[in-house]
Order: sequence, then C-alpha cells, then structure tokens
Amino acid sequence: MRRTFTLLSALVLVTACATSSRTTPAERLEFYRANAGEPVRSFHSPGRLWGWRAIGDSALTVWTSSNRGFLLELANRCPEMAVASSIGLTTRNEQVAAGLDSVLIQRRGGADSLSACRIDTIRPINTRVVKESRSDMQDVDLVTRDPAAPDAPQ
Repeated sequence: MRRTFTLLSALVLVTACATSSRTTPAERLEFYRANAGEPVRSFHSPGRLWGWRAIGDSALTVWTSSNRGFLLELANRCPEMAVASSIGLTTRNEQVAAGLDSVLIQRRGGADSLSACRIDTIRPINTRVVKESRSDMQDVDLVTRDPAAPDAPQ
C-alpha cells in the first residue's frame, strides 16, 4: 500500500511538472494591461531605475522603485530587446514622456551597438496586485538626454 502511494505521488508530481507551462509574452502583456491604470503622459524618473523586464518585443515594465512601476508599450516592434544586456530611458527634465522619449537598448557583446525604440504609451502598474521579485528584473542605468542633442534614431 505504501509503495502504491509513493508511486501515485511521484506520478502526480511528474504530471504537474509536465503540464506546467511558462506564460507567453502575449499572456504577460495582457496580465500587465489588466493590472495597469489608464495611460499617463509621463512619469518622473530618477537617475537610476530599480529594474526592468521585457515583455516580448513590443512592451516592457520599468520600476523606478520597488513599489512604483510602469508598463511601457512601444510604437513599433523592438527585436533588439531580446538580446539586451542593459536598457536606459531618454528623459527631459527627469520626465519620461510617451510619444517623445525612447527605450535605449544596449546589445550583449557590442559596446557600440545601441538602438532606440520610441515609447507609445505609459501606464502605471497596480503594484498591490503585481509583485515582481528583484531576481526577475535586470538593473539598469538611466540614460539622460542632452537637450541640445537631436532625437535618437528609432
């Protein structure tokens, strides 16, 4: 009887592992959309972001502190995000604005390979519902835009 119980327990565990699947980028995006507020024009961004997480190649979350995050949806696909070693955000007077600012992506292995993807919408995340552990995110430095410099390429 004990052996049967052990075998059944092992079978349940194997089945649970086999059927558990990771969420797709589309499912994660829908989760964040469901737990984000209405779009805002901009948000205050300090000199360093707390963390970030890519959601496919068209959106990401950025965290300005452990309890303040934003869902950024991009104007176009940004395939470089999948190979990003770090990101930054362009800003104006410490404000990141939808339609004006971009996510700057530094590729792995290429110090001179920087690309920019324009931010289309910004939505504050309901952090009481959404919890992300620090290990799921990557630390990043904020890239401050020089007001005299032309806009970064898209």
